[in-house]
Amino acid sequence: MRLESGKRMFGTLRARAAPVMADLSDWVYANWKWTTFALWVGLVVYFLKVRWPAIEWFALGDTDDNIRYVQVKDWLAGQGWYDLRQYRLDPPGGANIHWSRLVDLPIAGLMLFFRPFVGVGMADRLACAIAPLLPLFLLMLSLGFIVRRLVRGNAWIIAALMPLAAQMGLGMFMPLRVDHHGWQLALTATMIAGLLDTKRARGGVIAGVASALSIAIGMEMIVYMAAAGALIALRWVFDEEAVARMRPYALSLGGAICLSFLLFASYANRQPMCDALSPIWVAILGMAAGGMLLLTLLPLRSWQMRLGAGVIVGGAVGLFAWLNWPQCLTGAYQISPELEKLWLANIREAKPITVQSRSVALPLLALPVIAIVASAFGCWSARRDKERLWAWAAVSIMTLVAFGLLFWQLRAGPAAQLLAIPAVAWAAWVAVMTIRKGGRIGKAAGVVAVVLVAAVLLAYPLYPRANMLIADIMEEKVVGTRPIVKLRREAIRKANGRCRTLPALEVLNQLPPAVIFTMVDLGPRLLATTHHSALAGPYHRNAKAILDIHHAFDGPPDAFRPIARSHNARYLLVCPSFPEGTVYQSRSPKGFYAQLMRGKIPAWLSAVHLRTGLTLPYTLYRIDYSAAGSEKAAQ
Repeated sequence: MRLESGKRMFGTLRARAAPVMADLSDWVYANWKWTTFALWVGLVVYFLKVRWPAIEWFALGDTDDNIRYVQVKDWLAGQGWYDLRQYRLDPPGGANIHWSRLVDLPIAGLMLFFRPFVGVGMADRLACAIAPLLPLFLLMLSLGFIVRRLVRGNAWIIAALMPLAAQMGLGMFMPLRVDHHGWQLALTATMIAGLLDTKRARGGVIAGVASALSIAIGMEMIVYMAAAGALIALRWVFDEEAVARMRPYALSLGGAICLSFLLFASYANRQPMCDALSPIWVAILGMAAGGMLLLTLLPLRSWQMRLGAGVIVGGAVGLFAWLNWPQCLTGAYQISPELEKLWLANIREAKPITVQSRSVALPLLALPVIAIVASAFGCWSARRDKERLWAWAAVSIMTLVAFGLLFWQLRAGPAAQLLAIPAVAWAAWVAVMTIRKGGRIGKAAGVVAVVLVAAVLLAYPLYPRANMLIADIMEEKVVGTRPIVKLRREAIRKANGRCRTLPALEVLNQLPPAVIFTMVDLGPRLLATTHHSALAGPYHRNAKAILDIHHAFDGPPDAFRPIARSHNARYLLVCPSFPEGTVYQSRSPKGFYAQLMRGKIPAWLSAVHLRTGLTLPYTLYRIDYSAAGSEKAAQ
């Protein structure tokens, strides 16, 4: 009796709640932008709270983050808008940095906003914490928009929150990640949203401007932008009405590229350079945009005529680029074979996923592989709706492009994860709907799928610990790790962290400003935390200084001093077990760096003792260039 009464009460409550929930669902769907904004604000508060210890200690982890911060500081201190040389790398001439000022603007704006309230130090920390979270809102908004084109309903909420499950992709938006990749990833998603917009003119403008801004920031995403342009042209080939998107796209792309070059190209990038927005790319992209505009003006009535004309224009653009700048189509970095061998070949993110450990590859591939499968089902589900099928085809192709680039370089990983989200979010939504409306077996399958997705989303705080555990297990399975190797790996991990910390490095400010000879990957952090200068950072235009560091550490001790003297280095800083140092040790066991690590210290190096209560993770030496130092070395 009580059971029957309970069932009736539950049924009554459910019936009363149904219209309320329906109204709430309709309101959320209609006000999805404000809902996305509220979700983003919640994530901003959460990430600032969770990452506050790192923010307080100003733990700019990546070399690019440190140099970006130094570049912004130098600009606010009076360095020219178009002068992007970093004069504290290999002074006095400095190092040529190929970036643009576009990403500096929000960081500098936040610094100037906070400084009157909390002082320079904390203002800089807050700016570097908040600035990377700004493009996260653009990303969430764009992903939500894309999914709204794929399926009606509130599946967009899943897409807006699913970056939490993309560990590598989300890392580009975390506090202190002030490098430009977060903005490029967000603009790529925005470009795809413009590609799918049912308001074709608006979509064309959004896709064109987003592509131009991404290219103005850096050339890393140009393959995605080229793929999007090709999709817009292909859509026009088979649907003449798509001219309403292609013409605004061509006009906005060409115009925004030219304007971006005028506003943001540095003095160095006004020369013909392959690795940044320069006259080369203004000419190529301007010709491509002009060619697309010309196609929209020609009286091409059949798809065969449009296809033929499009092939001719595309071929002309390709031939123009190849005849004038063939080097840019084979490699943007334009570095020497020696630098490729000694330096670039040792950078993990520049290697394909096929050579990565399974502990790296498997978590990275999970979202893209699921998305590829989901995309096939999504295309099938939309086969009777031409517009929705076009949207699914575009999403599928961009997902495949991102997945394919993983087999070129690991740095395509964040884009591969984030561009997989729309298809995965659609699959999760289908699972939710199956639970609501499916049969018994369908409901069970849907529950399992939803629980798995929810576990991925809610387990984000556990990812770092889980990933370390998985890495240990997988490395043992792959290479049979022995305890001694584990200890060595742990020492490398600790050195990589401790030698970059603010408390360890700011002690160096006890010494007058000087050039410190240290490893390539420590140079940017040294600039960000001290008043000293360094020889180099990991930037390919800084090729000579990078090679000099490799030659100095790989070569015999006698070869070190002439190289250090040519760069006016007064001190040598070495960090035992630092990852870069292990390369020198393994490659040149009789070299200068390997001898230092074995305790063989030349007479012309004298340890510098700094006043501190800390146990410093590095050793600092003063370099003696005097005749007396040479005599000691000879003895």
